[in-house]
Amino acid sequence: MSRAPWSRAPWSRQPWSRPPLWRAVVALAAVALSLYIALTQSARLGLDLRGGTQIVLETRDSPTVKADAASTDRALEVLRQRVDALGVSEPGIARSGEKRIIVELPGVQDPRKAAEVIGRTAQLTVHPVTGATADEGSATPEADGSRTLPDPDRPGNHLKLGPTALTGEGVEDAEAVLDQQSLSGWMVSLDFRKGAGDTWAKITSDAACAPQGAPERRVVIALDNKIISAPGVTADVVCGTGITGGSTQISGGFARAEARELAALVKGGALPVPLDVVEQRTVGPTLGADAIEASTKAALIGIALTALFITVVYRLLGALAALALGLYGLISYAALVALGATLTLPGLAGFVLAIGMAVDANVLVFERAREEYLGVRSKDLSKPVKTGFAKAWSAVIDSNVTTLLAAGLLFFFATGPVKGFGVTLCIGVLASMLTALVITRTLADFAVARSFVRKRPGLTGIASTGRFRTWLSRRDPNLVRHRRRWLGASALLVAVAVAGILIRGLDFGVEFTGGRLVEYGTSRSVDADTARNAVSDAGFPRAVVQESGDGDITVRTEKLTDDEQQRVKAALEESGGTVTVERDEQIGPSLGSELRQKALLALGIAVAAQLIYLSVRFRWTLAAAAVSAMVHDVLLVVGLFAWLGRPVDSVFLAALLTVIGYSVNDTVVVFDRVREARRRDPRGDLEKTANHAVVQTLPRTVNTGMGALFILTALAVLGGDSLADFSVALIAGVLVGIASTLFTAVPIAIALEHRNPTPPPARDRRAAREVHDGYGPLEARRKKERGTGAVV
Repeated sequence: MSRAPWSRAPWSRQPWSRPPLWRAVVALAAVALSLYIALTQSARLGLDLRGGTQIVLETRDSPTVKADAASTDRALEVLRQRVDALGVSEPGIARSGEKRIIVELPGVQDPRKAAEVIGRTAQLTVHPVTGATADEGSATPEADGSRTLPDPDRPGNHLKLGPTALTGEGVEDAEAVLDQQSLSGWMVSLDFRKGAGDTWAKITSDAACAPQGAPERRVVIALDNKIISAPGVTADVVCGTGITGGSTQISGGFARAEARELAALVKGGALPVPLDVVEQRTVGPTLGADAIEASTKAALIGIALTALFITVVYRLLGALAALALGLYGLISYAALVALGATLTLPGLAGFVLAIGMAVDANVLVFERAREEYLGVRSKDLSKPVKTGFAKAWSAVIDSNVTTLLAAGLLFFFATGPVKGFGVTLCIGVLASMLTALVITRTLADFAVARSFVRKRPGLTGIASTGRFRTWLSRRDPNLVRHRRRWLGASALLVAVAVAGILIRGLDFGVEFTGGRLVEYGTSRSVDADTARNAVSDAGFPRAVVQESGDGDITVRTEKLTDDEQQRVKAALEESGGTVTVERDEQIGPSLGSELRQKALLALGIAVAAQLIYLSVRFRWTLAAAAVSAMVHDVLLVVGLFAWLGRPVDSVFLAALLTVIGYSVNDTVVVFDRVREARRRDPRGDLEKTANHAVVQTLPRTVNTGMGALFILTALAVLGGDSLADFSVALIAGVLVGIASTLFTAVPIAIALEHRNPTPPPARDRRAAREVHDGYGPLEARRKKERGTGAVV
């Protein structure tokens, strides 16, 4: 007799389904590829983690050239040559939009020098000298193109210059070289283009005809109407011939750094359009290293606590999920590296947070498997595991799509490091679905197929109800009975939150208001009052001065130049000892207004996108209830920050959009059960159905919330001051999201359904019409059959 291909050997007592081979192959391939990428490549760290300066420049119209994408691209190439000549390791320069250029300079801690070098117009001009005078002249060209500029070699004297004979566009290359004759300094070697070389020979030819020592024997090289060199033509230059060969040297005893900077400016040439600095960020290397260390500790502790928690709750399957969680971290990191994404500080927090959210899919599956096992009490463990994965699929997809919508909005509307948070969160959500539905599934199928496990179903964790579910089954609470009270309490909390927003107001960060925020590290402890007095004495009485963890001082003002920032630093050194700039953020007012509008637009689109998606997946009444609960959660978190006086910045926006995703995520799981129950019994009582759905999913809600809170608490305690507000906002969002599902979303859904009841199925509508005609369903069918001659 042939044996069925899915059955085990004849001596086995229990048949079991062999897990599909493709799932194991996919899981093994994903892990192997991720391991290879992680071992052979390293992540690209953002400037907030490795230290450096980021400058955002915006082009504007010049009298002759319009600022558009083409002129911005030309300016970008000029800047690229200047940045490359600076010798910065792994610089980054790219166009953002039509008129913006983002320049990243790792390791550059002096934003003044960086902005001065890359942002200058660098109008290099060459002039013949027509005379000298002791009187001050004007740098403004006269009608004939002549001008008078101070002589750098003879203080108090001024040189009269003829019209511009040559510009920087005629320079093909510029290089800093050591002066081989004097060996006392550096000079700049210039190579001219063909036509410019002839012009240079003509200028030096005319100068060589003047007497020795006469001002007319000098040639002026000016940069932005400032003489940088006025060398005299040497005696070996022949009158009427000049310096030929298409090259020359600018000497003057330059230091190496001065020669390199001058060469970079000359080689880059003139910018086609003027540039304005609209954003500038500087992060010290110490702050970045501390952030990496703190976030790594938070990740390790959070993962360990989460793994321990799910292992205790779900035993063997929980341990396998913990193993899959570690593989999830590997896959997420490898995907981040393979895509070339930049890992920023908020992105690192998103990576850690996604670990907590990755637990949710496993918890959904395991709770479903528990229900199936306890419902049938079958000795075959493979069936409830398979059913658990199948029934949890829709909830996993819906909950993860809502999170992806929020993460996608961060990518499109945020800037700088927060965009990295959106990328990391998207990668984390996709990786969590892969690990939960493929890797965990493969491990679980393999485990429950072992005879040792089948004989001991208690090891799996799905053969017991768990203490919380046992308590719920004994009490059988009617949690939605007092829904009017819950709605009243929710309305009261929203009123308190709105009152905080209106009365206390929101403390918008510099990203949204414009201005400058500088964080100073001091060698001696300085309290906020002392620092405030020092900053006020330095000429900034309206500056906001606060302590910022570990004795650091943050200074925030509406406007602060680089020189004024150094003056504040010097004032703090009087009481704080050695002072270093740990972080420096400067946002122009126009960019701040734009970011504020983008933040509001992102929140509005998030609400609309969630409503549209949920309306497609559920009935509109459930979608409206879920979105109402989401708005409720957002208002409570914003109101909490208003009452606490915490800053509302771009990192807070990232936390708020994550709260939106988590809030809808939790509500979707409950409504998925409601939808499933109503498909089985469309005429069932909605209040009982909703209450049963809440009670069924409450263990999952608590377990998932605990997993997320482990991670967030570790971030809040160990993540440093920069992530403290982010973590507090998310902790509040998780707690509020859990409560709002029960006390806001479900009551609103019931109220909307009572006012707009679900239309009965087509079969019930036909029966209702038959009864309305005076016949019951059976009598109407018999009457119809008699009319057609059918035998009844």
